[in-house]
Amino acid sequence: MAKQQRPLAERIRNAIWPSMGLWRYIKYLKNKVLRLSASPHAVAAGFASGAAVSIFPFIGLHFLLGFALAFCLRGNMLAAALGTAVGNPLTFPLFFSVTYRLGDFLLGTLGPSNREAAMAEEQSAEIIAEGLFSSSLDAILPALRTMSVGAIPLSMITFGVFYLLIYKLVVRFQEARRQRRALRAPDR
Repeated sequence: MAKQQRPLAERIRNAIWPSMGLWRYIKYLKNKVLRLSASPHAVAAGFASGAAVSIFPFIGLHFLLGFALAFCLRGNMLAAALGTAVGNPLTFPLFFSVTYRLGDFLLGTLGPSNREAAMAEEQSAEIIAEGLFSSSLDAILPALRTMSVGAIPLSMITFGVFYLLIYKLVVRFQEARRQRRALRAPDR
């Protein structure tokens, strides 16, 4: 007997807010990452790669970008996929707002004159208010450029924080697992 598929509305709601609860879902992801059978560097580099690319405004490309970065850093691909969960419908508004403001600041100090910057900001605000998908690509590109510039330093910080955190957790978890197995193994 085939498994019955849930209605679309329920699947969308579950993607935004997991039915098991947010904290239980976070705990599930943590356990999934810790139990990966790879070196601490591979797990940490993979997860940090996925988390770092999820800061960028390229929704739909996060998996591919995370895999590419993890591959370059010899990270675990499954950990990279799990790391992209850092970017989700709850965090995207925060990421996009912060990256846009930071990018605007960085481009304002390095980029065009104040008058040109004010006009570009006004156009970007109109695009965001109307909705990104209702505008042409030419109208969206300045906002994406600004957000991408702002995302670069934030993703580097995100990578560093998650790499250190996950590396330490995986080392501790794998050492505790080795000790438990050593205690269970019969003396020979």
